Amino acid sequence: MKLPPQRVPAFLRDPGACRVVLLYGEDHGMIRDRAATLVRSVAGSLDDPFLVAELGREDTGRLADEAASLALTGGRRVVRLRETTDAATEQVAAILKGNPPALVVLEAPGLATRSRLRSLVEGAPDGAAIACYPEEGRALTDTIRAVLTEAGVGIDADALSWVSDQLGADRASTRGEADKLALYVGPGGRVDLDAAMACVGDLAGLSLDDALFAATEGDVTRADRALELAVAEGTTPVGTLRAALMHLQRLHRVRLAVDDGLSTADAVKGARPPVFFRRVRAFSRAVELWSSAALMAAMAGLAEAERACKRTGAPDAVLSRNAVLALARRAAAAGARRRTA
Repeated sequence: MKLPPQRVPAFLRDPGACRVVLLYGEDHGMIRDRAATLVRSVAGSLDDPFLVAELGREDTGRLADEAASLALTGGRRVVRLRETTDAATEQVAAILKGNPPALVVLEAPGLATRSRLRSLVEGAPDGAAIACYPEEGRALTDTIRAVLTEAGVGIDADALSWVSDQLGADRASTRGEADKLALYVGPGGRVDLDAAMACVGDLAGLSLDDALFAATEGDVTRADRALELAVAEGTTPVGTLRAALMHLQRLHRVRLAVDDGLSTADAVKGARPPVFFRRVRAFSRAVELWSSAALMAAMAGLAEAERACKRTGAPDAVLSRNAVLALARRAAAAGARRRTA
């Protein structure tokens, strides 16, 4: 089933008999946050070795076996698969067809709208698909206020409005900045506008998606700052490169549509997965800056960077950062050439 937004908080606290939960969308921080909430709700903690199994993309083939394993100490196990793609569809189908005891939590940022995996989970009575997109408006202010209230801190209306304008691109970043505000004013304190402006840093609200969109638009400084925050929030070097590759693949599909005669605006509207409305301008500019050939070469470079990261002793963080910033410098050079042409 596709879980509507109003049911999500209660479901995260108690998923009941659900066996597979798919978390997908563009807000990587929200996906991680909701996955962690589910794990704690069922297993009681994030790191119990008897009740929690964490798998990476390369472990997809073990998913069904892990879901079928019983907990040695009693209780229900949780199997958490990160960086999930359609490659997990067969394993998930086997889980839904059988009756394994564990709860399977799938983290799938960037999953396509027509994904086979998403269709499978949405159509299963004991599966739940939850969209995770950047918060805005009331949902965003509610999140900020909830974090502060939990810490025993209030906030003035003008301060809340200003903070909301700075945040929202990534749930993990939003919560981190709200936690910082709570520490700044202390328990029982109140955040006014001066405190908000003094505390919320210039990296607030940036995410891995911000880094990638900035890179392909040619904004080297913003790409570097956003990547710095994404790494601090736990994004892995290989995860960064794979997200960058998916971003370029989507750009490439749209660029090919433009090459076939569509306008940039129409091609971007037809992008799959759809481009979040706040990012349409940056994405459109990237489509105009990058040729199909340049995108193919860039994708090959990212694949080579990932292979290099997996070599023993490789400086994977440096390799990943350099690969993303190379995209930004290449786009910036293309922009400069367009301006002087």
